[in-house]
Amino acid sequence: MARHHDALFTTEPRKTVPHAFVLEAIAAISPATHPMFGCLAVYVADKIVLILRDRRDDTRDNGVWLATTEEHHRSLRREFPNMRSIQIFGNKVTGWQVLPADAPDFEEAALRACELIVARDPRIGKVPGARRKAPKSPSHDGRR
Repeated sequence: MARHHDALFTTEPRKTVPHAFVLEAIAAISPATHPMFGCLAVYVADKIVLILRDRRDDTRDNGVWLATTEEHHRSLRREFPNMRSIQIFGNKVTGWQVLPADAPDFEEAALRACELIVARDPRIGKVPGARRKAPKSPSHDGRR
């Protein structure tokens, strides 16, 4: 019985925060974080601004994901020459762009992105859309 009791109180070790220096760089604006898809989403006020990704099982898009829109890709690429589309999304262009962890300027680029976020640069960050509710189907007993 003691063995079962001990199992109830065991905890898994906490996962480390990927690219923790990013959170330190924007600490002054009180970011909130939430786990998302095995990564860590970073919010400032009502906007998602970043996703921090450091996966061992699929490393191709590890780094700092920027929440942006396609209209800002060109201007952001001038500031971040190694920024690219996220490969796991396939060939379609999305608002999300990645500063790859394996780029030679990764830390410098990530810290520059943090400066832009702290300065409230409108190119980074978006308000998450409200989830769509499925239309209600008529009840099976004849009532609607």
